[in-house]
Amino acid sequence: MSEWERSCCFTGHRRLPPSQLQIIQDRIRDRIDLLYRKGVNTYYAGGALGFDMLAAIAVLNAKAVYPDLSLRLALPCRGHDDKWPLTQRQILLRLIDRADEITYAADTYTPACMHIRNRFMVDRSRYCLCYLENKKRRGGTASTVQYALSHDRIVVNLCEDSTSSQDRLRSSPYIG
Repeated sequence: MSEWERSCCFTGHRRLPPSQLQIIQDRIRDRIDLLYRKGVNTYYAGGALGFDMLAAIAVLNAKAVYPDLSLRLALPCRGHDDKWPLTQRQILLRLIDRADEITYAADTYTPACMHIRNRFMVDRSRYCLCYLENKKRRGGTASTVQYALSHDRIVVNLCEDSTSSQDRLRSSPYIG
């Protein structure tokens, strides 16, 4: 199995419904478990607030059970978190410290650095776990999901209503 076949990326909204956080965390954990049984052990996270951080934390937590998991942070640029609240910046620093690899799409911010980061992650992954609300069909998450689908990636939407929207979202087989 190639590295690409053993890799998964994450993409999702920065703002998540507070009432759904535990459910989202559980779904991420369950998918990591399922994918691990399928041979997936490398995960790419984009280092953004919200879903990206939940996913990266879930990978690090799963390493206690599956020590061969690898967390690779694909960050848009150095200092992309400069205007974040201190607690969120501290979480990102801990993620950076514990990640197995860190890649920057650019040294400084450019209008394209987020887009480049997102494609970098999809290009290296067979699977894409996302949190995409049905009503949000524009923006970075939607664009990344569409890019993944157009490149025949296996996309799983962990959004609360993903079961009903799954057939509209994907063109590749649903895992699990």
